[in-house]
Amino acid sequence: MVNALLHRIRRLRYPGSQVYWEQRYGKGGNSGTGSSGKLAQYKAEIINRFIRENNIQSVLELGCGDGQQLQLADYPFYTGLDIAPAALARCRTMFAGDTSKRFERYDPFHFQPNDFQSDIALSLEVVFHLTEDDLYECYLRHLFAAARRWVLVFSSDEADTTGGRFPHVRPRHFTADVPRLAPGWILRERIANPHRTISMSDFFIFEKSISEPG
Repeated sequence: MVNALLHRIRRLRYPGSQVYWEQRYGKGGNSGTGSSGKLAQYKAEIINRFIRENNIQSVLELGCGDGQQLQLADYPFYTGLDIAPAALARCRTMFAGDTSKRFERYDPFHFQPNDFQSDIALSLEVVFHLTEDDLYECYLRHLFAAARRWVLVFSSDEADTTGGRFPHVRPRHFTADVPRLAPGWILRERIANPHRTISMSDFFIFEKSISEPG
């Protein structure tokens, strides 16, 4: 009964994903444990190798967070987008003077994918933080629409079984929604995460189909 009451209080106090993350960063919070330490190193190894092997020149990250993960990246040109101005301010300070990187505000309801076309679009542990259905669907559409050839997602891929224990987390079976929200993309590979004890996410690599759907 006590746990149920705590869950209810958390849900009532939860302001929605956009406000939650701005408040979190504004109060000095970070992007979470997945953006530092062993898991961050693992993600960087996978992504950097993929960038090199596929001669990718431009990278877009939709949900760049506080820039911790980016410190391990090796990208020719990078654009980081986030809904939280406080996170963007941190990134601009952290990478001040680095002309290979730029940071812009992501407004999910006024976003123009054609303004941010890149060889690959990244989404690193963002999908399960999109707790509102409309925001989640906008995000997936934009993620794929802004990518010329590749989309790389690091996320869980299962329905929510948490019971709302953490209001800012809502796992989703997102691969089932890609054909509807972003037709013309093929899931090429799923890379199992060897650090399952600290993260529920795997890598999912999508490639744009040569022939667009009719």
